Amino acid sequence: MSRVYNFSAGPAALPLEVLETIRNDLPDWLGSGMSVMEVSHRSADFVELAARAEATLRELLQVPDDYSVLFPQGGATMQMAMAPMNLTSPGDTADYIVTGSWGKKAAGEATKFCNVNVAADASDKKFTYIPDESSWRRSDNAAYLHYTPNETIAGVEFHFVPGGDVPLVADMSSNILSRPIDVRRFGVIYAGAQKNIGPAGITLVIVRNELLDRARADNPHLMTWKSYADSDSMTNTPPTFAWYVADLVFQWLKRQGGVEAMAEINGRKSSKLYAAIDASDFYSNPVAKDCRSRMNVPFILADAALDKKFLEESAAAGLTNLKGHRSVGGMRASIYNAVSEEAVDALIAFMADFEKANG
Repeated sequence: MSRVYNFSAGPAALPLEVLETIRNDLPDWLGSGMSVMEVSHRSADFVELAARAEATLRELLQVPDDYSVLFPQGGATMQMAMAPMNLTSPGDTADYIVTGSWGKKAAGEATKFCNVNVAADASDKKFTYIPDESSWRRSDNAAYLHYTPNETIAGVEFHFVPGGDVPLVADMSSNILSRPIDVRRFGVIYAGAQKNIGPAGITLVIVRNELLDRARADNPHLMTWKSYADSDSMTNTPPTFAWYVADLVFQWLKRQGGVEAMAEINGRKSSKLYAAIDASDFYSNPVAKDCRSRMNVPFILADAALDKKFLEESAAAGLTNLKGHRSVGGMRASIYNAVSEEAVDALIAFMADFEKANG
């Protein structure tokens, strides 16, 4: 079997152990004679799987009992609409911190449902920094504050949790489960699966129970968090395969030592890659050092004419999906939980060899 080092921003790498379990389970899950994709979501075995996934996730993130854990469909993009639909009434104001493309998209979506106050906007420096919290222009009567703790495109990550008295809503799609978090600091956490949880198709939402009754009365049933909380996320037929894989990933994370162990590994991976970039005149990273992402590391070659050659030769060396996002160019290495330290070491070695040959 030939496996590459996959640096994709999403859908992203999955742990090999998980993939091997899926392969073995696929034709006959738990001796049922069926794939997990064929069994009823109401069956005892699948209900047990769903309960285990929630329990393991709660253990990994130490989710308090007064929070609900939901597994809806629609990805983080749907949650960008569900946040204002579940937390505001027409005429209310929500504060948004825009430090990248996804924060900008979330703010734009919210304008369809409420007044949006962009309290901070880092677009003036092409989303390469986080404005100092003391400069944020927050509303006096905001229903909530929304931010994106990690921006996958520009490679900017918050290394602090914003303060304030209103519910904090966070799109953690690209750094969920990468380190411990204090869930009590948040009103709502949401995350698309396809980076650190599993395949696209399922979403994680963690919401403080006291917020479940704020939803608009005219919300569609599937756009109301309480409908998922009341039905154990089985308001309609859920994405059973994606939920099954998420359960396997949560179990894998627990075997690795949990999010505390992942934080240590992720710190080593990102630190050594940034060190290699900073030590070179051939490569550079445009992000302010105090807010560099541990998950998504963009870098630029001194001569952009070499970009195509870099991508071709890195792919030939088994280092894939290193092309930067089309909006910023250059390169980007996404080094989520399932990307091994060995993969990062191989990338650093390739970068050094490529610089010697072309610098």
